[in-house]
Amino acid sequence: MLLRLRALPAVLVVLFLTACSQSQTLQGIFQQSTPHEAYARKLKQAGLAETALGRDWLRAADQALRDSLVVKLPFQESGFFPADRAVATGLRYLVRAGETIHISLALAPGTQAPKVFVDAYELSPDRGKPHHLAAADTAALSFRYVAEADRQHVLRVQPELLRGGRYTLRIRREPSLSFPVKGKTDVAVGSFWGMPRDGGARRHEGIDIFAKRGTPAVAAAHGYITRVGETTLGGRVVWLADTDHGQHLYYAHLDKQLVQPGQQVKPGDTLGLVGNTGNARTTSPHLHFGVYRNGAVDPYPFVRHADALPPVPKVLPSRLGQWVRARETRLTLRRTPTATGVAAATATRPTPLLVLGATTEWLRVQLPTGRTGYVPAKSVLTATPLRRENLALPTDLRALPTPDALTIAALPAQTTVAVLGEYGKFRLVRQPNGRTGWLAASAS
Repeated sequence: MLLRLRALPAVLVVLFLTACSQSQTLQGIFQQSTPHEAYARKLKQAGLAETALGRDWLRAADQALRDSLVVKLPFQESGFFPADRAVATGLRYLVRAGETIHISLALAPGTQAPKVFVDAYELSPDRGKPHHLAAADTAALSFRYVAEADRQHVLRVQPELLRGGRYTLRIRREPSLSFPVKGKTDVAVGSFWGMPRDGGARRHEGIDIFAKRGTPAVAAAHGYITRVGETTLGGRVVWLADTDHGQHLYYAHLDKQLVQPGQQVKPGDTLGLVGNTGNARTTSPHLHFGVYRNGAVDPYPFVRHADALPPVPKVLPSRLGQWVRARETRLTLRRTPTATGVAAATATRPTPLLVLGATTEWLRVQLPTGRTGYVPAKSVLTATPLRRENLALPTDLRALPTPDALTIAALPAQTTVAVLGEYGKFRLVRQPNGRTGWLAASAS
């Protein structure tokens, strides 16, 4: 592996391969430096940021945030990190306030364990700098964070330099609160946020969970009771200060209240019994449940059931890391793994595409430019040789189709190579030992 950095002093390569500890690091919103930022800082301090490979690593990190693909939750991908190039994956997804986002990444059995940097960001509505939410770096990781607002989030996944392998990534939504009615789930919700009330004069600022009279209404979080009273609309009500999340939970239409102001409670403790007091006298017994954070917000994402795992990709693991080409004359790469997704780029038939991920029946592929997108698995073929060539002169084999790209091998004259694809003034070739790389068109 060190031969891939022949132009760099060995001591600097060793510095990177041992730069960070092997223990998991989970960073939250209050920390000043993420593992990814610390690694990038070490790269710059060692002078590697001025090398071709170092520049590629930093560029890939920025591009993953800037040109992130769009996925729908729940999401699962089988992915691949090539060891001989710098790559980063950026995936954007929509979240609702109150959802817990569960990120998990595990390397395939037998894969050399690299350090993988996983960072979640909230994108600003005004397209300002992304707000960092959480991070982790380890060979097998899982972490959760709670969405504070309805926003677009983006997840960046990037391995350290010179480390490759296959992995499985999952992004799922889970509730951030326990369900507030004992023995019930979100299936029992019969009236949702925003529905008209009083002939349209106001909107429903909560959800109604229907249950038999006397069913326990329970604490959905740790906290303490701030108010127990009775109102015209809510009937018998209880207010709970949720100390885990800095918000207030509202329980209304109770038949009985079984707590007192100042009482400490934990999830599952009974606060009262379901009824139909207040303006619910003409309806079936139910709990009106509300969440307040500087005003009312939709409680449903806070208590909605956890996502089931999405289907396992049908693509064979052996396709990950393969070079492929389009079946037809022209192929559209899409920003989402759907037939109606926005076009991210196009590729012509001779253009080689590197398979970096698979989701159900779609592949995430990378163009020679570094841009990525999704294509149907059935729309590409394995890149069998277009032809074979003997090199008349010694030439450098490069990691990317650019003149300043990292040199990964020096090929002597009369080397026989198989041409797997062409892009601009470069062609992708495979040596007899199986290594692939790019040759300038002038090399012949």
